[in-house]
Parts: sequence; C-alpha cells; structure tokens
Amino acid sequence: MNKHINTSQLGGGTTWERPIRAPELTSNRTQEDVDLWWQLVDRVIEVATHYRWTKSEVARRLNMPGSTFSQWFSGNLGQGRLDNSNAIVQRWIELVEQNAAFAATIPQSPPYMRLRGSIEVMETLAWAQLCPDLVMITLGAGMTKTTSCEHFAKTNPHVFLATLTESTKTVHGMLTELASELDVQEHNPARLARAIGGRLKRTGAGTLLIVDEGQHANDEAINQLRHFVDVYRCGVAIVGNEEVYRRFSKSKQGPSYAQLKSRVGKRLQRAKPYIEDLQAYIAAWGIEDEGCVKFLTGVGMKGGAFRQIDKTMRMATMLAMAAGDAVALPHIQAAWKNRDVEDIA
Repeated sequence: MNKHINTSQLGGGTTWERPIRAPELTSNRTQEDVDLWWQLVDRVIEVATHYRWTKSEVARRLNMPGSTFSQWFSGNLGQGRLDNSNAIVQRWIELVEQNAAFAATIPQSPPYMRLRGSIEVMETLAWAQLCPDLVMITLGAGMTKTTSCEHFAKTNPHVFLATLTESTKTVHGMLTELASELDVQEHNPARLARAIGGRLKRTGAGTLLIVDEGQHANDEAINQLRHFVDVYRCGVAIVGNEEVYRRFSKSKQGPSYAQLKSRVGKRLQRAKPYIEDLQAYIAAWGIEDEGCVKFLTGVGMKGGAFRQIDKTMRMATMLAMAAGDAVALPHIQAAWKNRDVEDIA
C-alpha cells in the first residue's frame, strides 16, 4: 500500500504520495539504481514532512528544476538516467542529516526571564495599552527590548507587533508593514492609514501597536503613529535604541516636534543593563563559579549586553563539549577571544 501524506495546507497544493511504480529497467538504469531510488523517495518524504516542505521547496533546496525533480520523484523518467539524480538527492539528504545532527549539539539559550529590566518594559507597554497612550522605550543594544515586546504580544490580547527596517522608514513603508501585521487589505495608498486606523479601532478598547526598531522611522512616520493615538484612541509603543531618545531630547524647533513631545505619556530610557539582571541571566546558563560570573558580567556591560553573554556562552559550551569538560573560565575566555568583537563591543 502506498504512503499518502497530505500537506496541501502548507502551500502549493502539495501531496507527498509514495509512487506506485518504480522506474523501468533500461540499458542505463540498473536494479541497484531502482532500489536506491525507493530508499531515497522514502527519505525525501520523511524529511519533507518533518520540515513541512513542499515539492517546489525540496526542488529549490536540491538546486534542481521543478520538472526534473517531479520526474525523478514519480519515477517517470522516460529513457533518462536515474543514477545522476539519485546521487544529487542522496548527497542532499546526507547534508540535511548532518546539519540536523549539528543543530542538536548547539546549546539553547535560556527561555524568556522576568528580569528587572524586562519587567520595566512590560509595565511601560501595559501603560500604553490601558491608558491608551504613546510611550517611548529606548534601551541599549541586546537589552531584551525585542524579546520583552514579543512576550508581551504573545501573552496579552489586542496587541500588534511590527518591526521597521531601513526599507520601511517612510510613512508609506511603515504603513505597508503595519497593514501586513494587522492583516489589512487596502490597495489604495491614500486610504491605507485610515484602513489601519479602522482596524485598530474595531479591535476595541485596550488595543496596543508596538513598533520595534523605531529608530528607523523618519519624523513623518513617527508623527503618523501619534495620529493613530489621537484619532483612534489606541496605545502605541515606539521601541528602539538611543537614537530615538536623542532625536526627541534635542531642542528641535517647530510645531511637529512640540506635538510629538507633548504626546509622549511615558518614557523608558536606559543605556546599561542592571547588574542583578546580568547575574540572573548568567546563573540561568548554569554558571556559578565566581571568576566566570565576574568575566561574563564584564562581557554583559559591553555593547550588546545579554546578546554578548548568550553568544559567548554558546561558543564556550561547544568548546567545553569538544574537550569533554564542564564549562570553565578558560572556555569562556577562549570563546570571547574567538568571537573577536572586543573592538566593536
């Protein structure tokens, strides 16, 4: 009985169904080729189902034309060779298995932690949602801005989280990103802001829009966010690095800046992490040795904060595992040196 695995919900209407017939034997196709083909077909189905890959995605990862992969997978090759395609698929499966085995050895970061700094972020977001109000959160790099916002969005209703980039810093670029996050369908650019505002208003009381990486937004885009608060009575949190804070702390003149400054109901601004938070995060990695804690605390006080500790501990753990040892100060120091980020931290 052939195997039938329906993955149509994964996109592309793909159905992973085991072929009924094997390729016919020809002058350029041996029984060994066919036996290997059966094995590879079963492995492709297993791998693709595990990773939720469509047939077109598997063909792309194989760097094989979709029609060629379809012919190989179905066994309908005509008089074409089987061994060449078998070799390509076999090498790919071996690579996938090697990558999976390596990924299993990579140390996992500690789960989200309610640290003093992250609680401050959560409380500021709650203020924006409940009032509703415009708030500004500016923290140094690697100080759990994004993870705290993601956790808040996952654990609270009516919260939308959008992330800006250099390509979405203008009003239109930002509105397009917000429309995608809020599932707003509006093809007329002139009506996009109103459609997004209507979506926020329809959600009801206690709606919060979190805009992460807000330092990318230009002044006009930030003014548009202020408009959402004023007109649609939703909370807005602009989250970013110190550039956002510096922009509004400078004595810029003009009515637009006066409007923006007066609308900000609460600011959270901090350049360095709390020592107690760094030590709690280090402890979550299972580090208790005083020398290790001191060294990692120094790492965390550099630019990148928790991210620096995380990346250093991942590499230190791998080095210790390779040597068959428990993580110790030499491993951590070697990992920090190996990362070679002292000049940019």
